[in-house]
Amino acid sequence: MSGARLTPSTATAAVALVLAATACGSAETPTGSNTDAGITIFNTEPENPLIPGNTTETGGSRVLDPMFTGLVEYRAQDAQPVNAMAESIETTDSKVFTVKLKQGWLFHDGTPVTANSFVDAWNWTAYGPNATQGASFFSQIEGYAAVNPADPDGPDGEQKPPAPTAEELSGLEVVDDHTFTITLSEPFAVFPVTVGYEVFAPLPESFFKDRAAFEANPIGNGPFKYVSRTVGTDIKLTRYDDYKGTDKPKFKDLTLKVYQSRESAYADLVSNNLDFMEELPPNALAGKQYETDLGDRVVQRETLNNQTIAFPFYTKPYDNADLRRAISMAIDREEITKRIFEGTRKPADGWVHPLMKGYRPGQCGEYCAFNPAKAKEALAKSGYTGEIVLLSNTDGGHQEWAEAVVNSVKNTLGIEARFVPSTSFGEFRQNVNARKMTGIYRSGWIADYPSIENWLTPLFRTGASSNDGLYSNPAFDAKLAEADKAPSEDAAIELYLEAERMMAPDLPSIPLWTQNTIAGRSERLKVANLDPFRTLDLFSVEVA
Repeated sequence: MSGARLTPSTATAAVALVLAATACGSAETPTGSNTDAGITIFNTEPENPLIPGNTTETGGSRVLDPMFTGLVEYRAQDAQPVNAMAESIETTDSKVFTVKLKQGWLFHDGTPVTANSFVDAWNWTAYGPNATQGASFFSQIEGYAAVNPADPDGPDGEQKPPAPTAEELSGLEVVDDHTFTITLSEPFAVFPVTVGYEVFAPLPESFFKDRAAFEANPIGNGPFKYVSRTVGTDIKLTRYDDYKGTDKPKFKDLTLKVYQSRESAYADLVSNNLDFMEELPPNALAGKQYETDLGDRVVQRETLNNQTIAFPFYTKPYDNADLRRAISMAIDREEITKRIFEGTRKPADGWVHPLMKGYRPGQCGEYCAFNPAKAKEALAKSGYTGEIVLLSNTDGGHQEWAEAVVNSVKNTLGIEARFVPSTSFGEFRQNVNARKMTGIYRSGWIADYPSIENWLTPLFRTGASSNDGLYSNPAFDAKLAEADKAPSEDAAIELYLEAERMMAPDLPSIPLWTQNTIAGRSERLKVANLDPFRTLDLFSVEVA
């Protein structure tokens, strides 16, 4: 299983962090825990077939995370990176890494997990014609430009990408069945901590022989294996008893129930027809109704996620910076977080999460402060007099705050603004990835690894995996590249902060708020904890 990551202080420290521990908790079965029980948890419909390298959204990640184990995983209590399948990850220069795997690990089909399982999976994900969402996570590896040439899409619309000149990353080399090397194009101290993210998961030989068969019956190496999927209803997993990880699940069956709205899921949670929901809907937060409904079944902690509004830079008028500033300064974040979320959200003043080491308040400056006068000035300067449309899925409990945002914009700017819902998260994300957004749209981020870099590079670097709106700023890209090559964590942090500050005038997205996540469990679950990434820690679960 994966999670999210911590930034190392230096290249050497990165290895030390990864090697700091080999366990995430106790593998013992507690007295009285029903180890043959099954549980149900909330989910949304996955956007894509269940392939790690092509899954970067939460509906698919909730399924794949328990199905796969990578080189590194992240402790649920503090996100500390620890070895999982890696016996060791060694480097002397933060550019060339030698990975040694633990032996005896198997995929769910009984075949061994080898160095080729990782190298072949990474090559497949990085290869441009495969058009995976996770490709850019491999951009630091030598040879990436040859297998995935830069996409020429831009202001002139979609264009055919250049043909790759290679099919495999030159920076990956298999030494033997349990050893491989990774050579980066430049030193990158954070790299050994990032490889626990699910796009770096291994794949069995069967994937490459028959991808369609794999998509119908995904095969992983994690603590749970795939059983079945009924689109729009549920995905069923069951415990893999030959799992080689230190931690073992304390229950047998895991059903991820697909809901069209968080409100209906919450009703099931209250009535004990759903065992866990990692984020309660606004109607449960209003007046702290959840305290009455759930009592001691409430689970909460501060988590590494935020909510933003994104812009389609490929669609006019949202390429207009003054219009983007006007919209942002017209949003009363304080009032919305108090009225809609009962104070469980905190207004954001930048793009980097406050829990990150090196976080600096106020990076967004005046553009993230509610200021009706300046908002109107910016609108007048933009020359725009049309309607503002906010798009979002509604199966994630977003309708109430989205309507509050458009009302704030409408009342502040004196122009028409409306919310247009999309029923399914999967459908919504497909439109986002197809560059079909015709208005501003809901976005958000849950850390892949808790580093300042992770809040900037994947979202805003030109051509990055989650740069859905096609924002591009060459000076910003250059500053990120400078930070990546910094000789120490402290030096890198300062450069990443400079990059973040450069974003403020551009407003590639509108930071809205961060959150203290309020979750809930059924009466059947004696223990069910959240990890820092707003995910149920499955190893913590104990069933009565």
